Amino acid sequence: MSRIQNILDKAERDGSVRQMRTMPDPARQYGVSNPYDPKSNLDAGVRYLKDLMSRLDLPMALAAYNAGEGTIRRHGGLPPFPETQNYVRNILRRVGTN
Repeated sequence: MSRIQNILDKAERDGSVRQMRTMPDPARQYGVSNPYDPKSNLDAGVRYLKDLMSRLDLPMALAAYNAGEGTIRRHGGLPPFPETQNYVRNILRRVGTN
């Protein structure tokens, strides 16, 4: 339970909300009127990630999902943030694509 609380606390600090850690702009873009509604939040998060994956290769889509599209544009690729680098590396390892 403490791990879940840590995730929720972090989400509150960075402005994201609930399950998919959907930031306010993508939530609005994908029509989420109540970001605390699990169904709406998950739906928006999945659609956002699917959209990113249709335009970017998998590592960059994951980086954009984690750090934001503007961040990967500014850095010309994977940003030098340990959180984002670890996020991308861990997911690629889990799906067997590293």
